[in-house]
Amino acid sequence: MNWDRVEGNWKQVSGKVKQQWGKLTDDTLAQINGKRDQLVGKIQEAYGINRDEADRQVRDWESLNQ
Repeated sequence: MNWDRVEGNWKQVSGKVKQQWGKLTDDTLAQINGKRDQLVGKIQEAYGINRDEADRQVRDWESLNQ
């Protein structure tokens, strides 16, 4: 997944992110603004998981949404 493209289309992509990680609020999604590292960090915080697990989840999500 091309994250430059994701950043440019964040409003559309954030809906898919919200479906996958429902604990992320609209305000949190606005803060992330298409930045992959921030997405991983916010997932880590919201779900109480370690960074490696959050990164794995994002990688899996990326592969399904290309």
